Amino acid sequence: MLLAIDVGNTNVVFALVDRGAGPGGHEIKSRWRVATDARRTGDEYAVWLLQLMALQGFDRAAVNQIIIATVVPRAMHNLTLLAQKYFGLDPLIAGEPPVEWGFAADIDEPRSLGADRAVNVIAAHARYPGDLIVVDFGTATTFDVVDFNGAYKGGIICPGINLSLDALVNAAAKLPRIAIEAPTRTKTVIGRNTEDQMHIGVFWGYVSMMEGLIARIRAEIGRPAKVIATGGLAVLFGDHTAIFDAVDTDLTLDGLAILAERVRPS
Repeated sequence: MLLAIDVGNTNVVFALVDRGAGPGGHEIKSRWRVATDARRTGDEYAVWLLQLMALQGFDRAAVNQIIIATVVPRAMHNLTLLAQKYFGLDPLIAGEPPVEWGFAADIDEPRSLGADRAVNVIAAHARYPGDLIVVDFGTATTFDVVDFNGAYKGGIICPGINLSLDALVNAAAKLPRIAIEAPTRTKTVIGRNTEDQMHIGVFWGYVSMMEGLIARIRAEIGRPAKVIATGGLAVLFGDHTAIFDAVDTDLTLDGLAILAERVRPS
């Protein structure tokens, strides 16, 4: 069984992946999420993770491979200690030998491509044919363009919706904190009170931004391109726009499983 670890700026996701279906086949059996904190020690991770595994009936001895993708380099040391001390394994590091990305990065600075985005490129190309636009809702919202050969062609980085809302609330003393959700009290985009106006601006403003950028990207590509949404808020936005061809919340974990499969232990 594979333990896949995806370290984002906001959360770390741990997932157990069963690869009993044979080469190329895998099933995510369970996943757990904890807030990202680069100071968290390997022992702290172990206390939390091993208890959760035991509660769901998973034996740590069943884990025979670990892979980590991180955009928080300071977290790598303690996660490596977790793998070595509590699982007896040296983890694979996504993007480093022997699990290099394996695709062409047709951009000015290929080494600057984040691990999460690179893993998404791998999974998207494996799962969906043709030209692709991958939209990932994380701390930042990213738009990544993958051509029909699997090459990464570039993309866009936008402030995530939670960052945008935090900036608005922190900079305007009289504005209340609201939840990230579709406006439910009004069907108009002309709000009649402060809270409704904020919901409309944050939610429909973000939808309009996505639809506008995707239209511009498609025009530049010049060929039909599928749009794949992933990340924590993908389902929420997918229910309120027709711009996505697929919502795939496990895209990053699938990419890690594909990478690990290349050096799967016997």
